Amino acid sequence: MNKSDVAKELARRKNISYRKALLIVNLTFDLIKQAVLNGEKVEIRGFGTFRLKRKPGRFVKNPRTGIEIYVKERYVPTFRLAKSLKEKLNPKKEKVG
Repeated sequence: MNKSDVAKELARRKNISYRKALLIVNLTFDLIKQAVLNGEKVEIRGFGTFRLKRKPGRFVKNPRTGIEIYVKERYVPTFRLAKSLKEKLNPKKEKVG
């Protein structure tokens, strides 16, 4: 499912135009994107959490040449699935015995 599909489904379920639904979807994603870029944690209950994770600078070896190089500090976007959604995807089995 892509952004266009989400907008189509929103338009169908709420009986609004596709253009209005696409505007809502784009605005929602823009707000999430801007919050993450500002270093904020974005938590959507029952779905998951978006955040930036800081990766410190470090020395790494090129496996081909064996030469060590320094990789600068960087930020990586992460997403963690909500516990309730994770449990629905992977239901726990009852223990036997």
